[in-house]
Amino acid sequence: MSTRIEDYALLGDLETAAMVARDGSVDWLCLPRFDSPACFAALLGTEDNGFWRLAPTTGGRCARRAYRPGTLVLDSLWETPAGTVRVTDFMPPRTRYPSLVRVVEGVSGTVTMRSELRPRFHQGRVVPWVRDAGARTVAVAGPDAVWLGADGPVRVIRSTSTVDWEITVAAGQRLSLTLAWTPSHLPDPPAPLSLPVETVLKEAVDHWRGWAAQCRYEGPWRDAVVRSLITLKALTYAPTGGVVAAPTTSLPGRIGGERNWDHRFCWLRDSTLTLSCLLRSGYRAEATAWLDWLVRAVAGDPADLQTVYGVRGQRLLPETEAPWLLGYEGSRPVRFGSSATGQFQLDVYGEVLDTLWLSLRAGIPMPGHVWSLVEALMSFLIRHWREPDQGLWQVRGPRRQFVHSKVMVWVAADRALRMGELLGRNESALAWRTVRDEVHQQVCREGWDASRRSFVQSYGSSTLDASALLIPRLGFLPDGDERVRDTVRAVRALAHGGFLRRYATNGPGVDDVDGMPGSEGAFLACSLWYAHALARTGRPRQAREVFERVLAVRNDVGLLSEQWDPVTGRQLGNTPQAFSHVALVETAFALSGPPGHGLTSNWKSNAYRDAR
Repeated sequence: MSTRIEDYALLGDLETAAMVARDGSVDWLCLPRFDSPACFAALLGTEDNGFWRLAPTTGGRCARRAYRPGTLVLDSLWETPAGTVRVTDFMPPRTRYPSLVRVVEGVSGTVTMRSELRPRFHQGRVVPWVRDAGARTVAVAGPDAVWLGADGPVRVIRSTSTVDWEITVAAGQRLSLTLAWTPSHLPDPPAPLSLPVETVLKEAVDHWRGWAAQCRYEGPWRDAVVRSLITLKALTYAPTGGVVAAPTTSLPGRIGGERNWDHRFCWLRDSTLTLSCLLRSGYRAEATAWLDWLVRAVAGDPADLQTVYGVRGQRLLPETEAPWLLGYEGSRPVRFGSSATGQFQLDVYGEVLDTLWLSLRAGIPMPGHVWSLVEALMSFLIRHWREPDQGLWQVRGPRRQFVHSKVMVWVAADRALRMGELLGRNESALAWRTVRDEVHQQVCREGWDASRRSFVQSYGSSTLDASALLIPRLGFLPDGDERVRDTVRAVRALAHGGFLRRYATNGPGVDDVDGMPGSEGAFLACSLWYAHALARTGRPRQAREVFERVLAVRNDVGLLSEQWDPVTGRQLGNTPQAFSHVALVETAFALSGPPGHGLTSNWKSNAYRDAR
């Protein structure tokens, strides 16, 4: 039995992330970046695929754990017959190379701890050569090397492919272990921590608390909002500003199923909501960095616009399978990379232009070359918007006329018109207005099912889709429109144990839209969209109930994965999921104040001279 998905906590240094379980085992870590090959992959296989466990020799799970308030520093308390010990795990903000620090502190009695390090490079496949190198131990294979050191006495248990140490701490004693990665070709090991570990730990705590203190949200769910924002910050690749969807791959939407995807990349689908979330919360620098990443990533021929990009903006993310990994609880295949890069999705054009419009409203200057991008994207859409696509959910079945995709075409034209009006660039206004009006009429005619009293997933289909909940938020129809209210009522049919699925995947009259066998759990972001839509349509009490139901399934340290299974009471999908945490923050704002609360409103004070 694998460790439950919700038993993992996140550590990170703004360039990569580690997942540590309640038994003290780091079972997932990619080095040196989020999208690099994993050196600990037990999460998707067995201990033979790499892990680093630090726990009392008596074993078991920690009695309790928590992040220090406002930080990504994790304290785990272990209670044993011989005494109590605290383990503090954190990744110092990156200087040159990544490191993971684990501090053992005796609280009472005397406790013997065991550190078991089993690195396996190249996605848990390659066994390294382990050797002593002075005061440290190094494991080397191919381009990678990891170095383990301690600042106190340890008893070494030698092995050719593992590093096992025993550590004994009495009350008041402290010892730290540091694991650092370097390219294996460097002649010298990484420099040890330049400051005492107590100082490095304090700097990490101060760094996160200083960042968290900028949060503007002051409503009843502040703790949940701050934790979600810290999680989003931890999923940001600092050198470029890109935000990964999750730090993991192939955690299943259904245990034992095939719906296993790699989420260690940046999706355009998330762009508008992510930017809105950051701006509402007061994180303008992060919003600007995300926007800059977006503009660089999508630069080029509009026909080549992808749904997903790498953290550095790279386009080639070939999807491969890893047969040497058994999969999380037998959920295979394990996938690395994403074939979604080759899909045609009309919605991404709307998402890019909506993000640009939102940034302009918020006072982020738009250079002239970005306006050229707007014109190029609209020129492409005018020629291709009538074509079927693979939609928001990146289905692997046949292309269709997805309603959400057409709504996002309307969004693209609407936002382009608004930007043009603000910037005095009206050369194409007539053509864009014509497209906007035509798309609106078509969606209201072809995307509405009179018998279900709802907007549906695609033209000619009666299948419901939770993405229809976004129609009022996008401005396509007002909150008070009866079609909006009817749609919000209709999507209750997607409810699964009090949570919402994206769409039905099986059952009578359900189209085989996604081309994948089996079902999946309820999609947490969709459940939060539902709460948001209930609030917008005048049902705040029901909205709070749905919202708090989602809050209740966060794990013990406040993290949400992609999905929830109400039957087994388990989190599913990659974790922590940025889409879920963005939706949590956005919904908290919606339930705590008027629409638009928290957004900057001083955009008129900026001249945007660079856009001319």
